[in-house]
Amino acid sequence: MTEGGSAGTPERDGLRAALGGLTTRGRSFLAAGMAAAVCSFLLGQPDLLRVGLLLAALPLVCVLVLHRTRYRVAGSRTLSPGRVPVAAESRVRLRMENVSRLPTGVLMLQDRVPYVLGPRPRFVLDRVEAGGRREVSYRVRSDLRGRYPLGPLQLRLSDPFGMCELTRAFSTCDTLTVVPRVEPLPPVRLAGEAVGQGEGRQRSPALSGEDDVIPRGYRHGDDLRRVHWRSTARHGELMVRREEQPQKTRCTILLDTRATAHPGAGPDSAFEWAVTAAASSAAHLLERGFSVRLLTDTGTSVPGPDGGFGGGTDPADSAGLLLDTLAVVEQSEEEGLSGAYDVLRGGGEGLLVAFFGDLDEQQAAVAGRMRQRCGAALAFVLDGDAWTRGPGGTWFSGDQVPVAERLRLLREAGWKALPVSPGDTLADLWRAGSGQRRPADTETDAVRTPAGGWS
Repeated sequence: MTEGGSAGTPERDGLRAALGGLTTRGRSFLAAGMAAAVCSFLLGQPDLLRVGLLLAALPLVCVLVLHRTRYRVAGSRTLSPGRVPVAAESRVRLRMENVSRLPTGVLMLQDRVPYVLGPRPRFVLDRVEAGGRREVSYRVRSDLRGRYPLGPLQLRLSDPFGMCELTRAFSTCDTLTVVPRVEPLPPVRLAGEAVGQGEGRQRSPALSGEDDVIPRGYRHGDDLRRVHWRSTARHGELMVRREEQPQKTRCTILLDTRATAHPGAGPDSAFEWAVTAAASSAAHLLERGFSVRLLTDTGTSVPGPDGGFGGGTDPADSAGLLLDTLAVVEQSEEEGLSGAYDVLRGGGEGLLVAFFGDLDEQQAAVAGRMRQRCGAALAFVLDGDAWTRGPGGTWFSGDQVPVAERLRLLREAGWKALPVSPGDTLADLWRAGSGQRRPADTETDAVRTPAGGWS
């Protein structure tokens, strides 16, 4: 299945641009012709003037003919798929069609792609007959998430003598979205899950009183005891009360994007681990029936500008929206978590999963107040010192609050807090956060990650 696509015809260049397309051969012929013309005047040789004019006229004629070439070529680009995870490949198909009545000469195609996606692809197409078409393809991949423009597609024309080359560009572009990689997580039982799935889930009645009924038309098989007679009299047909609607458990994924909280950069940095973990957690919880939203330290909430959970949307659409947002999330210049706390101040949060970087005592206190606004809270605290430690244990970071102190402050506030170091997998941490032991747990791990369910 293909996604995305673009089509168009190349934009024509002016005559000045055509003159700028002279090749080394064309410029040499033009210079030789001018030199021969000058020498003919100095030496009094009229035959030399004829040779000079011929040499100078040949590249100019090629420029004029190539500029007035009436090739009508349509091009399109198709991405398959248009959204890929980090390090995955996407195939780009280019299709060229000669829509004129004349065959083309040799064409060279060149598609502009960002350097991070790989080298710029080039293709040489032989003569394309009238009404003919050619298809070529190439692959792109990126180890960095983001949105990358593809195009515009460039078409290079040349004359048979190689005197001039013109590049004409199509006007349309496409965008490749590289989203964070989603890691599968174990299906452990989470705190608060009883109100989100199964028989214990909460239900919101469709009516709060006799005047707040939202009825619907009678359907074959409906219980007659649910007929709402007042609405039936008003509408002139049988109307019944709506059934109680299941209410999904809410979950907020809090991503700490402060630049001061995540040292280092690149695919293996602490911040990229946090982004990948947030994407994996969101996708996992959506699959289990939770209504998930993404919240950053700046107070930005997705989905919905008002911080809504978007529980009525399809889980696949919600996952796509969250992944697209995480594909372009960048480190912020914020110094604290007050923006996120303001969003959570209203309360009513079912489950809060946070990915914190370095926290001082003040920000740990803010995080502690967040805990009071939700039913259950799990914090993954990234050890920035471990990520900035070079080979042989060399320290690159400045003075920071030790990760053990950060864990203590959060646990005293009621969080279930887990430390994260380079090499730790989210699946093992997720299992430990639910109270289950990791497959490779040792007594040392048990001391580092206390057992017990989420608070």
